[in-house]
Amino acid sequence: MSTVELISPLTDAERNEIEAEVAHLPDRESAAIDALMIVQKHRGWISDESLRAIAKFLDMSAATLDGIATFYNLIHRQPVGRNVVMVCDSVSCYVMGADSFAQKLQDHLGIKFGETTRDDCFTLLPIVCLGACDRAPTMLINEDLFGPVTEDELTEIFSRYS
Repeated sequence: MSTVELISPLTDAERNEIEAEVAHLPDRESAAIDALMIVQKHRGWISDESLRAIAKFLDMSAATLDGIATFYNLIHRQPVGRNVVMVCDSVSCYVMGADSFAQKLQDHLGIKFGETTRDDCFTLLPIVCLGACDRAPTMLINEDLFGPVTEDELTEIFSRYS
């Protein structure tokens, strides 16, 4: 079996969305981050096979694309739950009680950072900055920003995603 046959092909929808991004850029490689985000939107994460398929489609090496993918913490290179919870651990959030909040969040979900709940509903990850320092401490669930968040609000917030 050849290497090409092992690559998980991109769907028509993924190819079309990536091509729409490429059309606005000076070269195919410039669409690397957009392509990773598009495929992740469809598949939930970027597997090695998906990464190789994207690299081939963009005419770039898989090693170069992997370097880009692993640099950005919004690109998931491992399977994640249906909902990804990112907790800001920047200086502003730290000063406003992020450590205590992070512990309460781990207790609430019953997992540690980097883990996924048994029902695959939530994956908990740290993130350097969410860019909402005025709302510290903050967390992002999928694309929804919350902050400042108190322990009392956790049950209500997470019930929206269960």
